[in-house]
Amino acid sequence: MSRLTAENIVKTYGNKDVLHGINLELESGKIYGLIGRNGAGKTTLLSILTSQNPATSGTVTFDGRPVWENPAVLEHLCFSRELNQMAGSSANSMKVKEYLSVAETFFPHWDKEMAQRLVRAFDLDVKKRISKLSKGMMSMVTIIVAMASKAEFTFLDEPVAGLDVVARERFYELLVEEFSETGRTFVVSTHIIEEAADVFEEVIIVDRGKILLKENTQELLERSFHVSGHEDAVERTVSGLEVHHEEHIGRSRGVTVLLQPGQRLPENSDVSIQKLSLQKIFVALCGEES
Repeated sequence: MSRLTAENIVKTYGNKDVLHGINLELESGKIYGLIGRNGAGKTTLLSILTSQNPATSGTVTFDGRPVWENPAVLEHLCFSRELNQMAGSSANSMKVKEYLSVAETFFPHWDKEMAQRLVRAFDLDVKKRISKLSKGMMSMVTIIVAMASKAEFTFLDEPVAGLDVVARERFYELLVEEFSETGRTFVVSTHIIEEAADVFEEVIIVDRGKILLKENTQELLERSFHVSGHEDAVERTVSGLEVHHEEHIGRSRGVTVLLQPGQRLPENSDVSIQKLSLQKIFVALCGEES
């Protein structure tokens, strides 16, 4: 089993720390969801994990070998970045077919037949320049690069941005199909949490440049609850438990509770106890301003 390991990663731009001592281990054969608010450091973290951006301090290794400027390791990794019409990159002047041709030279396990099949499936005009594509079409290009790279560890940054609901559904079907057939590891960063939650075996929540949580998605859902009712009854129910995101309306109170191993909520007919979606958990943990 391969492992990509980040140890004490710090990234500083000027006088601002964007990442604060990140420790993270990714195992092969899983689909990870990476979620966080805008500016949390997700894209910076992905770029450092894949040697597209140097860390200010700390190390990233793949099975114990350094990732930075190591071709033998980098052939196992693909970070298919979100394309942006406004960015002044040379990619924007390329035609789609040229962009895919360049990608082929970077990834030694490139599946040309798969790339062509996805171009047809997405109905992409390969003669168009990247700068002339819609937001959704740009996302399709990043998806094609990620899938056709056949990289053992593949990272996608906002791959469904601009896609309509049908195309987003097709992407997740494609992701699961490829994972089932190959066992590749995927890390998907997205703001559209609910429709992706069932796909993520593990979820990683990044908040203000730190890893707030890394956990099996189903186990997280099973230990997360919203408790609401009269404030006194809620207080008795959640006393001694991990509480987040308190809401008050008059004498009523609502809180999110994350149970720890061995804990359970006491039976209390005076309060309402509801299971939470992954999106609700994320909001509870990251929705409050510091």
